[in-house]
Amino acid sequence: MNTRAIEPEWLDTLPAEEPRAVRSRADLRRVNSFMNNVGIVTGALRGLAPETVLDLGAGDGSFAMRVFRRLGWQNVDCVLLDRSSVVSETIRDQFRSMHCRLAVLPRDALQGLEEVPACDVIFANLFLHHFKSDALRALLHVIAIRCRTFVACEPRRDPLGLCASKLLWLIGCNRVTCHDAVASVRAGFRDRELTDLWPITAGWRIQERAAGVFSHLFIAQRR
Repeated sequence: MNTRAIEPEWLDTLPAEEPRAVRSRADLRRVNSFMNNVGIVTGALRGLAPETVLDLGAGDGSFAMRVFRRLGWQNVDCVLLDRSSVVSETIRDQFRSMHCRLAVLPRDALQGLEEVPACDVIFANLFLHHFKSDALRALLHVIAIRCRTFVACEPRRDPLGLCASKLLWLIGCNRVTCHDAVASVRAGFRDRELTDLWPITAGWRIQERAAGVFSHLFIAQRR
């Protein structure tokens, strides 16, 4: 597993309301809980008091909602950017209960991010691994222009993660999730792979490391 191997994930090819896609998004919520990615991202963001936040590749918005709730963020402008607009009224109500103003942008990240005003914080969960290096370098360049803090939690590319991804059927995940989990690990990150793609500019403090049992964490903060 020395080099990243990127292949299409089935969930990305299915209509949002297709039953297998709906089931797979529910599976992903369980997988995120198992990986403790909410805990990893909130740990990286703890102590910040942003006014504007963007979740890149936000999916159904449930991950961002749990991050906001765990950090106790209120009166924050939150933007959820994803190619599919699948944010339920329940999720919208939960943001409203935290007095947060929610905007859902159904956009492709490589083009749509340039439409978003600068934010205090951008975070991404299990998203960057979808991109090949050239596209990812371009995306990270735009991110660096548009925020003061960027946090990404991604699959860690190692034998343990690959083994675990092949066993998700044991917890009831469907074929879409099982296929995509293996593909995600093979496309994941390790060492300083994201740091090497981040724009080489002064004024950033970069951290990149393994996090939890299966995740890889990247943090970039302006000094």
